[in-house]
This record gives sequence, structure tokens and C-alpha cells, in this order.
Amino acid sequence: MDCVEIVFSGHATERMFKRKITPSQVRTVLESGEVIAKYPEDTPFPSYLFFAVVDGRPLHVVAALEERVKRCYVVTAYVPEAGIWSDDFRTRRNL
Repeated sequence: MDCVEIVFSGHATERMFKRKITPSQVRTVLESGEVIAKYPEDTPFPSYLFFAVVDGRPLHVVAALEERVKRCYVVTAYVPEAGIWSDDFRTRRNL
């Protein structure tokens, strides 16, 4: 995603700290990761679920894009759980 500025929500910051995910790792996911889900109806801006392997571990980042100013709002970031996600961490398992 083309982000001129990245803004981390309080929730994202808290979760990243607990999960030992750095802002630099999140930036890497946003810059080079793959969009695996789109949420166009999210407000106030459409959001996306990104996936990338960073520093040897899979990461998911949910971020919304304020297109007009290219500002990205990070909603959350986490390591996807193998029991919930497919082996490639791109699709949810049918449980």
C-alpha cells in the first residue's frame, strides 16, 4: 500500500507490543505484503488485510487507507494462528 504516513491506533500499538511486532515490521508488511482480504464497506475508510513473512515469521496487518492523503491507519497486527489459517496463512480454515 502506498502510505505517505502510517498512524497506529491505540489498539494496534498495544497488540504489537504484546506480540513483539515492531513498527518497522508493520511498514514492511504494508509496503511489500499481499492483500488477502478487502473490506470496502469499512468506515471511515476502506480497510485491507495484508500478509507477509517478515524476519522469518508470518504477519497479518489490518490497515485502512485514507486515499486522498495516502495516510494508512493500522488497526491491528498479529501472527496468524495455524489452526485458524491455511498452511500458507492466506485463507481461513473452515472450522
